[in-house]
Amino acid sequence: MISLRGINRSFGDHQVLHDVSFDVAPGRMTGFVGANGSGKTTTMRIILGVLAPGSGSVEVDGAPMGAGYRSRIGYMPEERGLYPKMSIIDQLVYLGELHGLSAADARRRGTDLLERLGLGERLRDTVEALSLGNQQRAQIAAALVHDPVALILDEPFSGLDPMAVETTLEVLRDVAASGAPVLFSSHQLDVVERLCDDLVIIADGRVRASGSREDIRTQHSTPEWTLVTSADGGWVRDIPGVQVSEFDGGHVRFTADSPELADQVLRQAVERGSVRSFGPHHRPLTEIFAEVVR
Repeated sequence: MISLRGINRSFGDHQVLHDVSFDVAPGRMTGFVGANGSGKTTTMRIILGVLAPGSGSVEVDGAPMGAGYRSRIGYMPEERGLYPKMSIIDQLVYLGELHGLSAADARRRGTDLLERLGLGERLRDTVEALSLGNQQRAQIAAALVHDPVALILDEPFSGLDPMAVETTLEVLRDVAASGAPVLFSSHQLDVVERLCDDLVIIADGRVRASGSREDIRTQHSTPEWTLVTSADGGWVRDIPGVQVSEFDGGHVRFTADSPELADQVLRQAVERGSVRSFGPHHRPLTEIFAEVVR
């Protein structure tokens, strides 16, 4: 467990982080969401020891994070940092050796990662010969080559096409499944919503919400249900204790004073026509994010 406790940081007279506290749990994917300038990258650099906090602490399992643990973290910065004229596989071998792997082990692991990320046929190409999306995949491989104990990824999906996103997600899920804490930032809220187990929302250097994805959705949502029926659903408006929030013929989204009342709506819908679907409405992360940071 990586824990941030009361992190503050200023640059000159400008305070950019205010009492930032949250956990990155082992075996879980934690999405770190915020607008540009909200403090995400500064926070990540403090975890890695690139920047020192003005106050507060970064801990691993309740003890201060030391240099030994930090050296084993896999980090991918938002700015690409690979050598443009060096082949991808040679860079991964070099980086693996810097982390203590033998050249042979680094080559085997690097080759496997590049194949999984869809770059198996390009591993001897130089970075500058790759498209921006493929450069991004190579950068992800570089963060993973030494079998890190934790992952810190700043905008890992930037520039990736939908198929590359899915391939990358599969690799990252495997890393989390091995027990490593994984923290990643992204502006692609649909990807965050699908991938993350836990979520941290930051705005103006302050954590506005943190916890499991489902807990945050519950905390910032009124229970709603969606009914899709073959019959016109206007009658739902007439049920006491039910408030319709969206209506379009046979498609009705509504809140109810109790789950029992929602069940009553379903029973009446069955009596009036064919019910195509009925269930809780899950509020999208984009709506919750906009509300929390407002």
